[in-house]
Amino acid sequence: MLKDELIKALEMDAQGDWDGAHKIVQKYYTFQACRIHAYLHRKEGDLGNADYWYSRASHTRPEISPENEWNELYKHLKNL
Repeated sequence: MLKDELIKALEMDAQGDWDGAHKIVQKYYTFQACRIHAYLHRKEGDLGNADYWYSRASHTRPEISPENEWNELYKHLKNL
C-alpha cells in the first residue's frame, strides 16, 4: 500500500537514511509522494529541486522548520 511506503520513507529519513527514503518517493507522483520528495530535497539543501516538487504537489515551500514539516507529513499520513 502506498501509504505504508510513504510512512516507511519518512521513518527511514528520521533514521538518517535519506537515500533510502528518496528511492521510495521518487517512484510515485501522488500529492503525498511529491510533498515528501520536496521535503527531502529541502532538507538536503537543494531548494530549487525542492520547489519543483512542491509545485508538483500544488504547494509552496513552508515557512516552518524541516523538523516540523516532517512531523506534519508523518501525522497526515498516519491519519489517512
